Amino acid sequence: MSPHGTAGVLAIFGPTGSGKTAVAEAVADAIGGAVVSCDSMQAYRGLPILTNPPDRPTRLVGVWPLDHEGSVAEFAELAQAAIDELLASGRTPVLAGGTGLYLRAAIGELDLPPKVEPGIRERAQRLYDRVGAVRAHELLAARDPGAAAAVHPNDRRRVVRALELLDVGASLQPAEARLWSERARHPTIVFGLDVPRETLDERIRARTQAMFEAGVVGEVRRALATPISSTASQALGLQELAELTEAEAFEALVARTQRYAAYQRKWMRRIPGLVSVAADRPADKVADELLEVARARQHLSAGGAR
Repeated sequence: MSPHGTAGVLAIFGPTGSGKTAVAEAVADAIGGAVVSCDSMQAYRGLPILTNPPDRPTRLVGVWPLDHEGSVAEFAELAQAAIDELLASGRTPVLAGGTGLYLRAAIGELDLPPKVEPGIRERAQRLYDRVGAVRAHELLAARDPGAAAAVHPNDRRRVVRALELLDVGASLQPAEARLWSERARHPTIVFGLDVPRETLDERIRARTQAMFEAGVVGEVRRALATPISSTASQALGLQELAELTEAEAFEALVARTQRYAAYQRKWMRRIPGLVSVAADRPADKVADELLEVARARQHLSAGGAR
């Protein structure tokens, strides 16, 4: 084992603006580990301003072109291979991301719904658009009450996904109900970065301002002039930036990002065994606390406890 060897995996989850990337990089640098991104949109290349990828090379950042239909199953395969490679070389994988499902897929085996045949999704999309959100949700509820209870009628993407799964005898609900089980492929500690809501809101507004100053509107328009997958088109703010005036798009993106951050905070409460860490302070101080916890639990080898 290398002098910075590991006994397991460290995972860092938190809402947008909580400083996940900086903390993960500080942890990795301190123990000779490597960061593995678990962000569904940073897996794509072509929107560097909008998706805000790390400045330094990071595993699973920019691995898909914008026209690629990414999936949780495909990401899980890539992430688990990266983790296994790092562990085999004696390095600590430091997972970082705000996409809860992708983080969970990297950590352990998921009971994922089967892949549907070409054409089924398109039929479900046409049904939703033809009958409307309320009626499509009623049709889903008649056949799969559990999935319908977990999906809002206006959430077109997830209602369509639930409908298409019905055609292959599967349900959206079972996998989500068992999402955060205790099962993991390797010993793993999951840390949750806790930042006061007011601080997050301020950081989100400041980052949005920086994105606009960097030219995010032009970036989005150029991206939409090329083929883009339905998965990549879910990037936060993509549609607002394409359809609204700059002033309207700015406020819409701030508001939507703040709502997403609130959703991510709810995700944190669903993770069993999560270690909550105050993150409204410098990244190196947060990293020190994370490492102290890992050492106390004998999660790091002696070599990694410098």
